[in-house]
Amino acid sequence: MSKVKSKSAVSVVVPAYNRAKVLKYSVESVLEQTYQDFEIVVVDDGSTDNTEEVIKSFNDGRIRYIKHEKNEGGARARNTGIKAAGSNYIAFQDSDDEWLPEKLEKQVNVLESLCPEVGVVYTDMWKISGDKREYFYSPRIMPSDEIIYERALDYRVRNIGIATALIRKECFDKVGMFNDKLPRYIDLELFIRLSKYFYFYHIKEPLLNYYNTDKSISSNVNDLVTARKFILEQYFEDIKKNKKVLANHYFGIGISLCSSGDFKTGRDYLIKAIKVYPLHIQSLLAVLLTFCGRRVYEEMERICKTIKHRWPYGY
Repeated sequence: MSKVKSKSAVSVVVPAYNRAKVLKYSVESVLEQTYQDFEIVVVDDGSTDNTEEVIKSFNDGRIRYIKHEKNEGGARARNTGIKAAGSNYIAFQDSDDEWLPEKLEKQVNVLESLCPEVGVVYTDMWKISGDKREYFYSPRIMPSDEIIYERALDYRVRNIGIATALIRKECFDKVGMFNDKLPRYIDLELFIRLSKYFYFYHIKEPLLNYYNTDKSISSNVNDLVTARKFILEQYFEDIKKNKKVLANHYFGIGISLCSSGDFKTGRDYLIKAIKVYPLHIQSLLAVLLTFCGRRVYEEMERICKTIKHRWPYGY
């Protein structure tokens, strides 16, 4: 009589699309965790390279391989993984990033020590761009080092990396899965929904190596603006409660449009930001730059991207 495989504590969902060259290292970083009670659900989103061959070369019974017949996007790939997950906790790993060895152990210990109302545990990360390694601080949602729970209201969850998060599976039963209609910010939009019903806990330690590569979706300004507008409309009643947050949102749309050359519409959004929050210095400076011509604007944008205080696409 065959022994029934016991249920793993954590399901690690790894969406992959033509990332065979780096996927091996991503999966290895999960297999090398100090906490070993997990399964890995790799969702091949219609790859045309040797992704399947790479995964099967591991020959590890904890790895499950699912393939989409065609490329359906990151949101649907992750949703496929969530549906297939057989664990109480779900983590997400990107195909080109790496976990540090103690990530899962520390997160599981935290979730198991806290009340069920804490649905998400997330961490800081190392942001790696070529030879440069930079500490990326995730947003400070909790007010102190003590275990004091606070809802992560509306837009305060921005800049939490999905690959740093460990989430109770029951959370998805409550709020649903990733919005596969959004071209950008699918992580942010999910975190906003989660924040309505669950508390977040922040481990103030970098437990992920995030490789900042030139991914095509990140350079598509139209997708970025569409997603920002969707979030602004969908959650406006929450976002407007904080004037600076609302101004930041208008600012993000404005500079994205200006970067694509649409100074007129972009300037309108920047002016909206100033009207909402008159001390929004970034918007004031950006409006002035739009009158200096595209060449000057682009040069200032280039300079801002090269210094530590990055050109703030992330607002």
